[in-house]
Amino acid sequence: MKSKQLFATLLLLAGCMTLMTSFALAQSNGPKYDPSTEVTLKGTVQEIKMVPGPYEGVHVMLKTSTDTILVHLAPQGFLKMLDFDVKVGDSVEVTGCKITGEMGPEILSKDVKAGNNEITLRDKKGAPAWAGMKFSSGT
Repeated sequence: MKSKQLFATLLLLAGCMTLMTSFALAQSNGPKYDPSTEVTLKGTVQEIKMVPGPYEGVHVMLKTSTDTILVHLAPQGFLKMLDFDVKVGDSVEVTGCKITGEMGPEILSKDVKAGNNEITLRDKKGAPAWAGMKFSSGT
């Protein structure tokens, strides 16, 4: 009898561990913010890219005085909620951390200034301001 209880307990623990591992992996999709690599860039928006996914991410190609770099902004629905709109040709200033993406160096934005608009997308540790929020993708 005790061996059946032990087996059932071990089976239950194995199931819990599998669920926790799956949950942890699901939460780790995408690059992590590293405040130690933070930079501030100024440039002109050359292109806006909508990245498909649950929240449809907005990325921009930013042309600086020395380079063109992909900048990850935020989910489209979150930017709409903040009434923040960026267009091709806009001059922007972005503070964020450097990451290595598919195209090479990229920026995960924390603060963005465009004209008279300034938004904070992440806290000091890099946690997204939209974490835990529910909103439409904006489409």
